[in-house]
Amino acid sequence: MPATEGAPVHGHVAHLLPQTYKRLVSTWLEEDTPSFDYGGLVVGNHMAEARLLGKSKGIIAGFPFFEEVFKQLDCTVEWHVVEGDQIGVQGKQHCATVKGPVRMLLLGERVALNTLARCSGVATKSASLLELLRKAGYKNTLAGTRKTTPGFRLVEKYGMLVGGCDPHRQDLSAMTMLKDNHIWACGGSIATAVAAAKAAGGFAIKVEVECQSEEEAHQAIEAGADVVMLDNFSPEEMKSAARNIKNKWGRGNEARALIEVSGGLTEDNVGNYVAEDVDVISSSSIHQGVKHVDFSLKIVPKEKGGKKGDGESVDT
Repeated sequence: MPATEGAPVHGHVAHLLPQTYKRLVSTWLEEDTPSFDYGGLVVGNHMAEARLLGKSKGIIAGFPFFEEVFKQLDCTVEWHVVEGDQIGVQGKQHCATVKGPVRMLLLGERVALNTLARCSGVATKSASLLELLRKAGYKNTLAGTRKTTPGFRLVEKYGMLVGGCDPHRQDLSAMTMLKDNHIWACGGSIATAVAAAKAAGGFAIKVEVECQSEEEAHQAIEAGADVVMLDNFSPEEMKSAARNIKNKWGRGNEARALIEVSGGLTEDNVGNYVAEDVDVISSSSIHQGVKHVDFSLKIVPKEKGGKKGDGESVDT
């Protein structure tokens, strides 16, 4: 299964990024070098090149962030793989060549590698969980959650997209999700909470209600919710509730609301939650605590007389 199955098909995923990601990269560089670059004095500023090596298996993701790090440091990146490719299958792989002043290569090294490793890890886990669901017969949407790392959400959501998953809402402004605390805080009435959310967001903002029971889901849809989340249901409870909700409120284009299922879903149990009446399965496991894809950046050494050496032996 291609890593990008389910991803946007009318353009490259990178086209979704706001230009503000460039400012984000600037803050990462400032954080890593807040004052003097002492190591830079050691190496000088002659032109050099470095090889980006993929050292473990995974889906490579995060090209725009990696490129922007080095662009801001007057370096260039030439890719030898395509974003979304599976790398490292046959061992260490030469994924890109970065050229520029040697001090700048080393200045951006760790920031660029950290970003690429994390983004690739999210893409890899996203694609893996999606593949499990597809093999189990699930044809609808797998989404992430808002349980992302503060300051790094854009990268993690980007990784989900490269892995073929839906990133879910980007932030609190993207959709109104009424959780149990919202309901309790406004008197315990789902109808009251949904009405208030509709009034605040107007016609353009969807409203989702987190439901602890099938009865709450019916109340939410009756009140006008666009999405109901069956939260922490057992597989049997979920399938029964989803079927009953669709029977009452319609399916497909006639449906009054979408059904999302969430709560503790992982690779070990997600197959149990596959049901045709479920529109969205969401899980934070595709971006929380994922294993990073391992990368390194190695300066190509020069032999005596100025000729470049071969550097590390890698699969190209």
